[in-house]
Amino acid sequence: MVFTLSFRRVMETVLATVATAAMFYFGNGLEPWWPLMWFAPLPLLLFALRSKWWTAAVMAVAVMILGSLNMWSYFTKTLGMPGSAWVGIFLAAGVVFAAGVLLFRVLVLRGALWSGVLALPAVWVTSEYVRNVTSPHGSAGSLAYSQLKFLPFLQLASITGPWGMTFVLLLFPAAIAIALHVRQNSWKRALQVAGAGVGVVAAVLLFGAARLSLPQKQMVKVGLITSGEKLNDTVTDPGVDTERLFRDYAREAERLATDGAQAIVMPEKLGVTLEGKAAGTDAVMQSVSAEKLATIVAGVVHVAAPVKYNEARIYVPGSVVQRYDKEHMLPPFESNLKPGTTLTVLPRPQQRWGVAICKDMDFASPARLYGRAGVGLMLVPGWDFVVDGSWHGHIAVMRGVEDGFSIARAAKDGFLTVSDNRGRIMGEVSSSSAPFATLLVDVPAAHSWTVYQLLGDWFAWVAIALLVFAMMQMVRLRDPAHIRDSELVRRLSISQTYHRLFPVGA
Repeated sequence: MVFTLSFRRVMETVLATVATAAMFYFGNGLEPWWPLMWFAPLPLLLFALRSKWWTAAVMAVAVMILGSLNMWSYFTKTLGMPGSAWVGIFLAAGVVFAAGVLLFRVLVLRGALWSGVLALPAVWVTSEYVRNVTSPHGSAGSLAYSQLKFLPFLQLASITGPWGMTFVLLLFPAAIAIALHVRQNSWKRALQVAGAGVGVVAAVLLFGAARLSLPQKQMVKVGLITSGEKLNDTVTDPGVDTERLFRDYAREAERLATDGAQAIVMPEKLGVTLEGKAAGTDAVMQSVSAEKLATIVAGVVHVAAPVKYNEARIYVPGSVVQRYDKEHMLPPFESNLKPGTTLTVLPRPQQRWGVAICKDMDFASPARLYGRAGVGLMLVPGWDFVVDGSWHGHIAVMRGVEDGFSIARAAKDGFLTVSDNRGRIMGEVSSSSAPFATLLVDVPAAHSWTVYQLLGDWFAWVAIALLVFAMMQMVRLRDPAHIRDSELVRRLSISQTYHRLFPVGA
């Protein structure tokens, strides 16, 4: 009998770990299947309520490590990071996840069901926000990005940013786990908790559906260009080589402008330009811009010795060349470049356009500042790593939902992507689909005001407050008086059960 029980317990542990890890593996990462993330924590949470605390903690860490193996190759091969860095990052994530699971467990087992529902989401959102403000990679690791294709849910970002999305994503399985745990003792409480979880999700989706139904305004035709040839994987040397590459791009830009493109975006770091010696490259693009009345954005490494910038050169009809310097660099690849500090807003009749570069769109700023400036269309040169083209390229999509603008992003080794301010992909092609891949798409350019752009990361602070409340509840429930009351209730329950089974006089 003991062996049978032990074997059954081991199998339950293994199955709960494998099920949760598998759903994290396929539901998150570079190519996430978004429905899985709604249920990924559920097997582990259910098991945690029936196991010892240390078992639940070990399982939570193991789940995060196993579920994150989908990022091993990306970290160690694509980014060239040592395996120890991957272990450190996801071991830390596993410890945070374990802390959330244990807080959930102790609150539920002590009868604080509503605090238990909030525990794991509050812990995880707090950790995501802390990582966002302290890491050079911003919000890139948020679970919210697994939901970019779930458009009704994505609209929540316009109110809360990614923090509210992650919170609801984890609140739902926590509510279901609690409901399943208490259903045998109290169907009423089970229905209340499950109903609350489902109700929150339903309200979010109704809001999302309503927001998606609103009409879009002020359509603009944008063109995107990138070279799919091997030359695209390098930064062209200054002088003759960069001028030649600019002429090749200008030829494609002229064709797109002839077809109606009003704004044309090219990738970042096409070549190197030197301070005082960029007249040749500038003239190539400026002539197309002036002749075709199109705004052109092209990325370069601009050297003003001894300083180097990751810069977007902006060619506007009837104007001098403007520039935008990338604000957020990718370490260690861009550690030698000086970050920019200012926005570049291009006034248009009844519109405003903005410019950012690649990794800038992993962060709330400068995107939120562009939103507050009333920008309705962002022109974004980029450069990805092939395997992360969809994942990293689409992170920018959420900035558009948060801050009310469409995005035209042209990346080397990734995709040409145009999205609107609701997160809909208006057009997309692979940068390797042709010697010169191009995309021509109509996109709305009217700015849409959002709660998030006005109030910023307010929901992250709500999550932090809820975490403090949950921890206070945990401490309060350790009070001896409360323990005595709980013990009395338990004994009365046992006594009542006994008298129902063995009534007096039977």
